[in-house]
Amino acid sequence: MECGEKIVGRVDKKFCSDYCRNAHHNNLNKDRKNLVRNVNNLLRKNYRILEEFNPNEKTTISKNKLLARGFNFEYFTSIYTTKTGKVYYFVYDQGYLPLENGIYALVKRG
Repeated sequence: MECGEKIVGRVDKKFCSDYCRNAHHNNLNKDRKNLVRNVNNLLRKNYRILEEFNPNEKTTISKNKLLARGFNFEYFTSIYTTKTGKVYYFVYDQGYLPLENGIYALVKRG
């Protein structure tokens, strides 16, 4: 199904080798895998930035510093709303809370 070579073996065999079988399935899933890979890379980058700026598990930082390091506010893994209505955005266990004047509180969920 991948290379067109003659197939030797079982009657229901579809590929001449493991290499051709893997290549065929990788080509079928290429688009979906790229989307997942790209989103995971963005989440990983956001996580590293939050972790770097929040070594003591609680601090504040300006939005400009986050943006300067390449932080993308559109990618996060969960949202937590407190009883008082504050909305925290989390990238795994690293979170941020928008405050006033472009300042963000960084927290680590324990």
